[in-house]
Amino acid sequence: MGHDHDHGAATANRRKLAWAFAITAIILVAEIIGAILTNSLALLVDAAHMLTDTTGLLLALTAATLVMRRPTPKRTWGFRRAEVLSATLQSALLLGVGVYAFIDGTRRLFSPAEVSSGGLLVFGVIGLVGNLASMLILASGRNENLNMRAAFLEVLNDALGSVAVIISAIVISLTGWMQADSIAAMLIAALIIPRALKLLGETGHILLESTPRGLDLDDVRTHLLAHPMVLSVHDLHASQIASNLPVLSAHVVVDDSAFHDGRAARMLDELQACVAGHFEVSIEHSTFQIEGQSHSNHEHQLHD
Repeated sequence: MGHDHDHGAATANRRKLAWAFAITAIILVAEIIGAILTNSLALLVDAAHMLTDTTGLLLALTAATLVMRRPTPKRTWGFRRAEVLSATLQSALLLGVGVYAFIDGTRRLFSPAEVSSGGLLVFGVIGLVGNLASMLILASGRNENLNMRAAFLEVLNDALGSVAVIISAIVISLTGWMQADSIAAMLIAALIIPRALKLLGETGHILLESTPRGLDLDDVRTHLLAHPMVLSVHDLHASQIASNLPVLSAHVVVDDSAFHDGRAARMLDELQACVAGHFEVSIEHSTFQIEGQSHSNHEHQLHD
């Protein structure tokens, strides 16, 4: 049942990403043409941003397709981590575009280029309409996983970039102040960089196999030790395979007699139910090695 739900959600997410990719690709072509015709840095930067977003959405679409593949003996988690890798690449691309936009925008403040405000406004509106359509498509699935969240953030940044382009076109049209184009480019960069860094931090946290956010291992250890049969806990580890997929493992030491009267088997069920429902982060995938007290003396090296 859970697998069917996950598969259905993955199929829906893939369909949303496909529509968003198609719309973004069309806007990209329009903005490249517009940047050439208007000589606008803001539009050129937004087109470069759209290029990375088109690439990012293609990565997201590919990842969403891979995630649907079933686990195999070679890949026991399937391709669940593909969405994390995709989000990492997307955020790295966003960061690169943001840095470039800020540097070149600063340069053009002192050497402004002639910009066609009328054409800039037209292409800015085209971009905004397309981005809003993509946002509506992706909005319902943006909290499903990091891959969908990264895709939604990219489209949101595109929409904000289109707003900046439109505003700069209006300012240039009314005042003739060409530096407005550079200011718009730098504003787009200021929107891109913090979001890219935040997403990179989140994906890096997973790829480094850090403890899932919101899970306190000291609290987990204390709760496990509260079980009347548990004597000690060591080699306690928790990490995250992908969004909404935390895993936990631990060695649990019990009295040797627990293996002779069936209590160890019952305790295993109780420990797994404990970590699945007691904490803020629900851990459905947990592995406990139940050890007799005499066995723990033979462990080569114990880790907390």
